[in-house]
Amino acid sequence: MTSTPPDPSRLLDQVRAKIRLKHYSIRTEQAYSDWIKRFILFHGKRHPSGLGAADVEAFLSHLAVARKVAASTQNQAKSALLFLYREVLGLELPWLDHIDKAKAPIRLPVVLTRDEVDRVLERLHGVHALIGALLYGTGMRVMEAMRLRVKDVDFARHEILVRDGKGFKDRVTMLPRAAAPALRRQVEIARTFHQRDLAAGAGAVWLPDALSRKYPAAAREWMWQYVFPAAERSLDPRDGNVRRHHLSDQSFQRAMREASRRAGVTKPATPHTLRHSFATHLLDAGYDIRTVQELLGHSEVSTTMIYTQVLNRGGRGVVSPLDRD
Repeated sequence: MTSTPPDPSRLLDQVRAKIRLKHYSIRTEQAYSDWIKRFILFHGKRHPSGLGAADVEAFLSHLAVARKVAASTQNQAKSALLFLYREVLGLELPWLDHIDKAKAPIRLPVVLTRDEVDRVLERLHGVHALIGALLYGTGMRVMEAMRLRVKDVDFARHEILVRDGKGFKDRVTMLPRAAAPALRRQVEIARTFHQRDLAAGAGAVWLPDALSRKYPAAAREWMWQYVFPAAERSLDPRDGNVRRHHLSDQSFQRAMREASRRAGVTKPATPHTLRHSFATHLLDAGYDIRTVQELLGHSEVSTTMIYTQVLNRGGRGVVSPLDRD
């Protein structure tokens, strides 16, 4: 009798189920599933339970040498394989701990001047103008803004509660008074979408599994709706239900690139550049670094300290001898 080899396609289903059980984001699910699939294909569709340290190292080396991926990309692939072996296959393999993480180059963040920020924001239009203002005015990441729910915006206290930020942490940041009127109008637009959906027998949004089980009706409640709803309802890949999701971050990324180009900004500005500019400009205005750390949601103050290097003008603030009086 010959034993049937394990089916790699069923393994990917197990990976997705485990990720959903641990309430990881849909993006993490897609990224981890993709890396594990690539790992399996790289080794001729052999099941990972029959592979070892040398096979993992060969795959990671292939990414770095042949594919020339960035260190952060290689580390994401390693994290996916760690998840596979420990969480899905239930194998504690000590050799995984001894595979070195790729060393990412230490680079200073790209920061726009206040004038450059103004020029970029002036060239954003519609809902993208509001999103850009919030990223710069609050320090939120682009996906944190896209995932804002109605209940997380407090107009009376001028606060925004950022739920499930990086590292599954909640934090509070300010709601800029200059952005409040436009945000109120956006909330009313979202209300109109929701009322139409309810009238059509829909109106549900995605909720984490624990919440959806405990409060079955919450998904249709107004307070759980997204502040930036998508124009159309779509199929949720996690459970096959049709819901109204939030706006895609890619649409804002394209708008940001175009606005930067039209503003004549020569720096490689991205949505995250607005977050970097938020932090740097607060420090430049004299705010305490611990306060900025809290607003950004950094676990360690050392992460926030990198913005102090951006503030040092011309070689750590030293006046060049060419500029002497």
